[in-house]
Amino acid sequence: MNTLIFRTVAPLLTAVMLVFSVFVLLRGHNEPGGGFIGGLIAASALAIYGMAMGEEAARRALRVHPVSIAGFGLALAALAGMLSIAFDLPFLTGLWATLPMGDAEVTLSTPMVFDIGVYLVVFGTISAIALALEADEEGD
Repeated sequence: MNTLIFRTVAPLLTAVMLVFSVFVLLRGHNEPGGGFIGGLIAASALAIYGMAMGEEAARRALRVHPVSIAGFGLALAALAGMLSIAFDLPFLTGLWATLPMGDAEVTLSTPMVFDIGVYLVVFGTISAIALALEADEEGD
């Protein structure tokens, strides 16, 4: 499926899906969503881009090997879990910190860092699989 319409719409669709995946990631604490489904949406966006533009173009757009993204996400999720041990709390206990930023305050939490790690693991793993399948299909 390499039509002109698909090649024209795919970059726009990819951008919209990536923004939506971040929205789903960030809303996942209070409502349905989170790192897993956000990562799946982001990987689907890259797969659509790869189908339209080719596997090599998708790899160039990604700039980093997908397995490296998954590895970084795994390290981030583990760090979020182990941070509670430094405060003599059980593993994966949620911690919150409030940072003043001008007139506003930004609240950071280890559950959010864990969700971002899950997002990166899912995105990296599914993207690696999708790009490998696309490369195999182009080779046939």
